[in-house]
Amino acid sequence: MTTERSSLDDPLFRPLQVGALAVPHRVWMAPLTRLRCLEPGDLPIPLMAEHYAQRAGAGLIVSEATHISPQAKGYAGAPGIYSDAQVRAWQPVTAAVHAVGGRIACQLWHVGRISHSSLQPAGLPPVGPSVLPTQARTSLRDAQGRPMRTLCSPARALEVSELPGIVDAYAAATRRARAAGFDAVEIHGANGYLLHQFLAAASNRRTDAYGGPIAARMRLLLEVVDACADTWSADRVGLRVSFGASSSPELADDAPEANALTVARALAPRGLAYLHLSEPDWTGSGEGLAPAFRHALREAYPGVLVGAGRYTAERAREALRQGWLDAVAFGRAYIANPDLPERFRHGAPLNEPDATTFYGGGAEGYTDYPVWNAVS
Repeated sequence: MTTERSSLDDPLFRPLQVGALAVPHRVWMAPLTRLRCLEPGDLPIPLMAEHYAQRAGAGLIVSEATHISPQAKGYAGAPGIYSDAQVRAWQPVTAAVHAVGGRIACQLWHVGRISHSSLQPAGLPPVGPSVLPTQARTSLRDAQGRPMRTLCSPARALEVSELPGIVDAYAAATRRARAAGFDAVEIHGANGYLLHQFLAAASNRRTDAYGGPIAARMRLLLEVVDACADTWSADRVGLRVSFGASSSPELADDAPEANALTVARALAPRGLAYLHLSEPDWTGSGEGLAPAFRHALREAYPGVLVGAGRYTAERAREALRQGWLDAVAFGRAYIANPDLPERFRHGAPLNEPDATTFYGGGAEGYTDYPVWNAVS
């Protein structure tokens, strides 16, 4: 038996203005790497149009992470947004979402050191802020084309002279995302990838203008944000960040909450569409964000705040009622429930996701999850 909630009474289903976008409700689809793209070329496949269109009932879809350049690639089977061929391959995907009334943002990705030399141009080492060992793993493809986990290759430190080129690559990717029909872009500054590597004290040991105090460590992030905003419009740009203590020593920060608030205050006047929090409990381990920090963050950043972590519908409703968040993005639940907002609206049961089909493969575990039938 299910119970339908009134949209006026349910905080999940109140409309929201997100920069230039008017979204009908607060249930978003989080970015979900699925590694089904065509190689070589890092091209979206036609099946992706069906996958995203099935989920177009989201308030906003944030696409799977999409690398901005060949150097930015870290996972075999992930899509790119750095070539004209990729723009053409993305266009049917965004058109399919729009045809059923949806909205979709392209998540712009540079993995930094989380890569393997076999994925890099000319087999070169991956890049990062500093030369440091890592136990992180990435994903290659085996001889049969199946995902294969492997340790990342040792990275080299980026020269200061290379950083403007990375900023330019984000700007170029923004232009291409717009040409591909996306409604916005989301800069991926979270989850241990390049911009997060620059922010975290443990992964950034630089002694130049991009290392040391947080004001210097956040310099590259702000340059990227400004370049993307200048290329399109600030109200078409979101940013994903990992605020709070990291569960990985390789991404430890010297003052996680204070530094997060410093970053938030620097972002506040820039007029971005939203700030997307990849919360520290998203992996199922670690502590969530403390209420005191959430209140401080709301004061530091008055714009649209989106949360993603181990949220249930009820936890999401409570975060919205408390004013901590303006929307909540769901990941694994959206993998298995293409009609997730309707299930939440009616209190319907959820399909369980099949983890064996998360990465690589075809339609199985991708476009074949059943929708809920209100009559049954």
